[in-house]
Amino acid sequence: MPECRTSQVKDCIRSESVPAMPALGFDLLRIAAQTLRGEILGFRFRCPWKTVPEAGPRESLEYYLYSDSLDWSDFSLDPSGVPRTWSRHTGAVYWAGDIAWYGLVNLGHYLRHREQQHLDIFLNQVDWLEEHAVLREDGAVVWQMDFDYPEVPLILKKPWISAHEQGRVISALVRGYRVTRRARLLELLRKSSKIFGLDVEFGGVRARKDGYVFYTEKPGTPSPGILDGFLVSLLGLYDLLVETGDTNVSQLFQDGISGLKHFLPLWDYRSKWSWYGNRGYLSSPCYHNLNRLQLASVARVSKERILMDYARQWDLDRLSLFDRLEIYAAFQLTKNACRLRNRTWRVFANSRAHTNSAV
Repeated sequence: MPECRTSQVKDCIRSESVPAMPALGFDLLRIAAQTLRGEILGFRFRCPWKTVPEAGPRESLEYYLYSDSLDWSDFSLDPSGVPRTWSRHTGAVYWAGDIAWYGLVNLGHYLRHREQQHLDIFLNQVDWLEEHAVLREDGAVVWQMDFDYPEVPLILKKPWISAHEQGRVISALVRGYRVTRRARLLELLRKSSKIFGLDVEFGGVRARKDGYVFYTEKPGTPSPGILDGFLVSLLGLYDLLVETGDTNVSQLFQDGISGLKHFLPLWDYRSKWSWYGNRGYLSSPCYHNLNRLQLASVARVSKERILMDYARQWDLDRLSLFDRLEIYAAFQLTKNACRLRNRTWRVFANSRAHTNSAV
């Protein structure tokens, strides 16, 4: 486990205290109450992220976002130093994208502080991702979620794949290859883009609507899906394109950019904020900032002015006091209306019942 006392960096994962199992009974009620209290009383117009303009070129190890003050409270390290992420639906499980993200953040720490422990942590995550890559019969390399996951209005059945997870892993392995020059990593990377060229019904993450393409974080959910996952996948494809120069990857990236430009108005709330998912509810402040900064990064590397225009419209510094009150009220209204409309407690209960019966 990383030792925090020898570092200036604040966001180490400190313990294995995260429970392994999904929440049940009174624990579930307690967590629900904490969630509501956090949404109502903990709503803050700030976020720890910042963009990294040096990210993108082939010679760069930087990732597009960085923070030295993240909250890792839902993460716990296994004995090999790889994080598992806890949620009330799944318990503590391995998300390949979170493992990649933990590695990329530590690589960012290393680039700023030159402490060897952070580079070691990054390379440890790269090793795990290399070991857990799955080569499918169709020749695609994927990183699967080996657990069921409720995403209203459906339950994703294991093993399932995600454009978000795939994109983040690609970005981590590109940088892992730049550090180690390990041929195996490049081999995996060359096969990692295949699922972006396959529609969801054929085992991919590509979805279509109105004649445009988007890459979906949660396959099977209503179009156009989750903006965050789409943006992460585009950044991953861009990293892969820069590293390999593959013309097929270039086409996948351009198709995604065209889809993003077409669908972006659907994620836009009054030219000041972003929606989560298919207009399910307004994004929380931190999630909105993640959308904004990732959109700005995609705009920068794609040189698409319209994307940067949206990112600037979503800047929190542009919000008046009235705007902030409006967004706070709209978030509370839309988030809880979504819960009532979809009866999420039933979906989660059914998911836990299925998980328990399968054990």
